[in-house]
Amino acid sequence: MEEYLQKNRASWNKRTAHHIDSQFYDVAGFVKGKSSLNSIELELLGDISGKSILHLQCHFGQDTLSMARMGAKVTGVDLSDISIKEARNLSNQIGHDATFICCDVYDLPSHLSEKFDIVFTSYGVIGWLPDLIPWAKTIRQFLKPDGEFIMVEFHPFVWMFNETFESIEYSYFNRDAIVDIEKGTYAAPEAPIETENIQWNHGFAEMYHALLSNGIIVNHFQEFDYSPYDCFLKAKLVEERKFMIAGLEGKIPLVYSIKAGIDSNLKQSEHKKS
Repeated sequence: MEEYLQKNRASWNKRTAHHIDSQFYDVAGFVKGKSSLNSIELELLGDISGKSILHLQCHFGQDTLSMARMGAKVTGVDLSDISIKEARNLSNQIGHDATFICCDVYDLPSHLSEKFDIVFTSYGVIGWLPDLIPWAKTIRQFLKPDGEFIMVEFHPFVWMFNETFESIEYSYFNRDAIVDIEKGTYAAPEAPIETENIQWNHGFAEMYHALLSNGIIVNHFQEFDYSPYDCFLKAKLVEERKFMIAGLEGKIPLVYSIKAGIDSNLKQSEHKKS
């Protein structure tokens, strides 16, 4: 456990400096007022003015602060101490307050006790976690009884392929850790860095089991044949902020979204106890 945390933290610490300066994240545009949120998550979030939001695996805080700009009270959490430092700097730069906590998702109960209206996470997050049961337990612990869990994530189908989407290289199922040495980074492919990353694939059955076993019921699920980000080797722009894999346009899912809440039976039980 400690080995993967150290290696992945080191990886994201290296990446962050290059992400801050990349066109991919367009920090200059963000500072001027551009939102980093996409239409998929904006539709799920709706009007969040006055709501409290816990943002898991927030990187350097652009989405966290975009939600703060929408009137929410947001707390962002990330494993990388460099990312959290940059998130706080960005918060000061744009003049919007958000709370940022540096820790891994599993250890968050040691750092936070507040309950939230929304727990939010998005794009390239759960693959960095070996076990989804404690992840879902964390989500459950920090949700208010009538709170919502909202997630937008890359489709597990994507992570079966090699980089060129020409062959199946990895199991759909969570059987072994995937150890990868990467040169550059998705946001800055030419960056002069090399990182060692430890990740895991998580199929839908595993994810649903983790949520359900923690009393979280999915009431919205949708799949998308595009990615809002140009982060795959053979990505092709088909519409504004919509990328598909060249040669597989419209044929494979790239992203999915979930909205979930606490099981009504559990809510009634908790109400009786209180």
